[in-house]
Amino acid sequence: MFKEISPREIDGNLIKRISEEWMLITAGNKDAHNMMTASWGFMGEMWGSDTAIAVVRPQRYTMKFIEEQDYFTLSFYGDKKELHKVCGSKSGRDVNKTELCGLTPVFDKAPYFEEADTVIVCKKQYVQQMGKEFFINDEEASTWYPNDDYHYMIFGKIEKVLVRA
Repeated sequence: MFKEISPREIDGNLIKRISEEWMLITAGNKDAHNMMTASWGFMGEMWGSDTAIAVVRPQRYTMKFIEEQDYFTLSFYGDKKELHKVCGSKSGRDVNKTELCGLTPVFDKAPYFEEADTVIVCKKQYVQQMGKEFFINDEEASTWYPNDDYHYMIFGKIEKVLVRA
């Protein structure tokens, strides 16, 4: 069971939660959806709204659903690293990750999972692919993008935050 809170009431250090705990980025609908593990992302204020920025490489299956839908979710599961290992290493093109992980989907404006402890529902506002030409230091580009598969940055207005009640 979840209760809704303001984005500004989210508990914990979000940098630590994203980088150490990890999160799922999920998009789609009742007919088809996909999720992926992410350990990079941002939250703050943009354009007068509480905003989350998810970053997704172009080859990720989840990107297809983000492109097709107006909403996506970011969800947190505490220390459930096995869940993230599956969602970060297997493609939804090949396996049903929801079933494989034993997750219970909930369909709101975008799907999320009942097992989460925190869910952030975002309305897509802006999408832009990063590019080598925008890096000030070529070392970051060559270290993180040896295959030139630059992330898309997906800005989402945070419309709802749900926490385990």
